[in-house]
Amino acid sequence: MQFHKYHGLGNDYIVIDPAEFSAMLTPEVVRRICDRNYGVGSDGILFGPLETGGRFVLRIYNPDGSEAEKSGNGLRIFSRYLWDTGRVSDVPFAIDTTGGRVTARVHEGGKLVTVEMGRVSFAATDIPVEGEEGEVLGRTILVDGREYTYSAATVGNPHCVVTGEEVNADLAKTVGPIIEKDRRFPNRTNVQFLEVIDRENIRIEIWERGAGYTLASGSSSTAAAAVARRLGLCGNRVTVHMPGGTLALSFTDDFSAVMTGPVAAVCDGVLREELLGGGEKLKVDL
Repeated sequence: MQFHKYHGLGNDYIVIDPAEFSAMLTPEVVRRICDRNYGVGSDGILFGPLETGGRFVLRIYNPDGSEAEKSGNGLRIFSRYLWDTGRVSDVPFAIDTTGGRVTARVHEGGKLVTVEMGRVSFAATDIPVEGEEGEVLGRTILVDGREYTYSAATVGNPHCVVTGEEVNADLAKTVGPIIEKDRRFPNRTNVQFLEVIDRENIRIEIWERGAGYTLASGSSSTAAAAVARRLGLCGNRVTVHMPGGTLALSFTDDFSAVMTGPVAAVCDGVLREELLGGGEKLKVDL
């Protein structure tokens, strides 16, 4: 059974085409494949294309086996895979996810992809955020006795953007997992720690729901840039700087977002039955 591995700014995904995969893609199988010690290793699995009526349908799985509604890097990678397999050309095409339909376009010979991510909402009922009303901007959350300022947004999946802190990886790794599972976020949440460099540049560190600390994220970049713009800290065009590299974001007046960034092919391979079946733990007597 075939797999295809790509990365977007160090955020790596495995593409599994249903036409090349005869096993059941259960949460347990997802976890095995994504495990970096016992499997292939990745930040998630892109399962598609599930073609229905001429449309491309994509399912996105986190390495913990849960399903994600949308992933910016995942959508760019999936678009590149469609390009590599001759299913699309350099004209725009639609992809359906559980977080909504997006329009993508592959250019620069497949190395650069633009995705229309949809409209960003800050409304508590859309994200959702329990116990809040209206737009969730400049609210506070208590973590281990310390108060943090955050704003929340949805790009088809939930995000919590923390502002006013010195941004670093340690902060994302320690505070991120606590906020991810805070009870005000019934579906859990992705967490970004935002630093505004100037009106055209921001820096973020990311803790991804179901994946953990990641070098880059397209939906996180979109949410963080949208929050910065909504708070009046940036304009309509923002470059998002992450440990893995940069993405370009632009917004219309109603906060519809367009993201552009690179994709790189890594390898193709074959998944063995022993991995998918889990195998037996052998006891060795000496």
